[in-house]
Amino acid sequence: MARPKDEDLGDDFSYILRMADTDMDGLKPLATALTSVKGVGARTAIQICKNTGFDPHKLAGFLNMDEQEQLRVAIESYADAVPSWMLNREWDLESGRDLHITGQQVRFTTQDDISRLRTIKAYRGVRHASGNKVRGQRGRSNGRGGLTLGVSRKK
Repeated sequence: MARPKDEDLGDDFSYILRMADTDMDGLKPLATALTSVKGVGARTAIQICKNTGFDPHKLAGFLNMDEQEQLRVAIESYADAVPSWMLNREWDLESGRDLHITGQQVRFTTQDDISRLRTIKAYRGVRHASGNKVRGQRGRSNGRGGLTLGVSRKK
């Protein structure tokens, strides 16, 4: 899709929208722009657009302040509006509830989960701590970090 001209956009067009501690590009369609928020993927973005009644193909910069606030509220209350299988954190360990975390909460929650696995010395925690593959991938030949080892040539 070609970039629209500045005169076609109008004076009240927002080139950057701020949602969930993330800058969204106003020149992208709303569903695509929402995916820049951590914890919001393509399926979640389309569902948020359906919940609010906004067109997912409309440019995000055309939203006025009231619609932006409505979108912020929809992102925060997403967990209440959809079934539990559409959430990214079912049965949170601390609260025992089904949550949908966004923004910086995703990073903090992941770090907390990994540190918990390390402290209880679970297999996954030990693999995380040593920097090895965690989910059963092959570690002997692929995914090596550091300098390459090779056969030195005879002189």
